[in-house]
Amino acid sequence: MTVNKKCNIGLIILNLQQKKQKHWVRRGIITVLVVLGVALFGAGSYFFHVGMVPGHKSFVKNNQRIEKSDPLYTQKMWFKHAQKQHWTMKSVTKNYRLVADYIPASHKTTKNVVILHGFMGNKEKMGEYAALFHQMGYNVLVPDARAHGQSQGKYIGYGWPERYDVRKWTQKLIAHNGQDSQVVIYGVSMGGATTMMTSGIHMPKQVKAYVEDCGYSSLNDELNYEAGNLYNIPTPIRWPLVKTLSLINRIRNGFFTGEASSVNSLHHNHLPMLFIHGSNDHFVPTNMVYANYRATQGPKQLWVVNGASHASSFAHSPQSYRHHLERFLGRYVK
Repeated sequence: MTVNKKCNIGLIILNLQQKKQKHWVRRGIITVLVVLGVALFGAGSYFFHVGMVPGHKSFVKNNQRIEKSDPLYTQKMWFKHAQKQHWTMKSVTKNYRLVADYIPASHKTTKNVVILHGFMGNKEKMGEYAALFHQMGYNVLVPDARAHGQSQGKYIGYGWPERYDVRKWTQKLIAHNGQDSQVVIYGVSMGGATTMMTSGIHMPKQVKAYVEDCGYSSLNDELNYEAGNLYNIPTPIRWPLVKTLSLINRIRNGFFTGEASSVNSLHHNHLPMLFIHGSNDHFVPTNMVYANYRATQGPKQLWVVNGASHASSFAHSPQSYRHHLERFLGRYVK
């Protein structure tokens, strides 16, 4: 056998070995990508269930018992025993049956408020706020958001589909109390975010002002924050995880999580808005309120309650809370 033939055979064998190595490398890369994809989808599905499916959440305090040591005990007991009208309507999408409590003011008035509760809350959890506005002379409507309380619903929308339900409740309230009605939209936590998202759509002219207490700047911001805060997920993993959850949410819940933005909605709001947030909020971090405040295009006021934790500003400073509400709303609701 000549030297040239030996060299050619050696080159052929070498090429075959290299092709075999490349094949196994490609196969290894594909296997790793498939495993990562399955793991990501599994994690996204898990967090979709945690975040979007109603049920018990270990990180949410939902004790319905009213303790006498509660600084808002009187207000909560008042709501518990108040005479309420039971209102119902169908949701704008999905045709869910939604439920609300309505309490007319003690004296005839044109002042009305729609009060929106937080994540895994319900209208009963908003009793102290209902009492506060009733004491201020308002007709009070407190709905259960879809998938909460007595309202039907399969998934939680974090304010995005609910904003249209809020508009429909507002229209129902105006139809009940007359075209001269003046309406305030008020919400806490997820209800605060719902309030801000509602401000970005066309609302009846009777809506005069908004008040949001500790709402998040966007659903993606909140999901990203809680991934680190509750689960210690490293930052590089959070982005693909949230994107995967978002895709699952689009398929099951009808929208990408990136659509649900308070900040983007506030760019379209030109009505007055009062922003309230606790300085010691570690569930919806306090820095989110500054982005919200900057985004709105109407008259605005910001009150950061020193020392208050999440959704506790009213309990922390009851008299100041009422004072801030009355002073702000008094400029726009007569």
